[in-house]
Amino acid sequence: MESNQDSAPDGAVTFLPHRLNRQPIVVRGLTADELWICTGLSALTGVGLGIPLAYLTSSVAMIPTSIVLVIVAGLFIGGGLLRRQKRGRPETWLYRHMQWWLARRYPALGHLLGAQQLITRSGCWTTHRGGA
Repeated sequence: MESNQDSAPDGAVTFLPHRLNRQPIVVRGLTADELWICTGLSALTGVGLGIPLAYLTSSVAMIPTSIVLVIVAGLFIGGGLLRRQKRGRPETWLYRHMQWWLARRYPALGHLLGAQQLITRSGCWTTHRGGA
């Protein structure tokens, strides 16, 4: 019988690739989920800027034009900012930070997204020992 270095005598796998379950980097250091978040927020901003521009210029074409321009700017600017923020932090940092932000500012929305599991108290922690 052949000796396999990747499994223990009981059949358990001893070698697990380090990056097996990580999301791949898609664009400018962003994973697919982060790319969708950045694109969605940029598109909403583009709609908000495009509607007044369309009214001022009397051209409906300003709405999709501003959406595309703001998405491109959002990917380059937002991608760079997120990449700098994520550097040296754990993979789930961005998602936990967003949960924490929602839990602090919008408790009802944070509750729907599972933020009640986070510790949101700030201040000094003390330990008390029971005396005898």
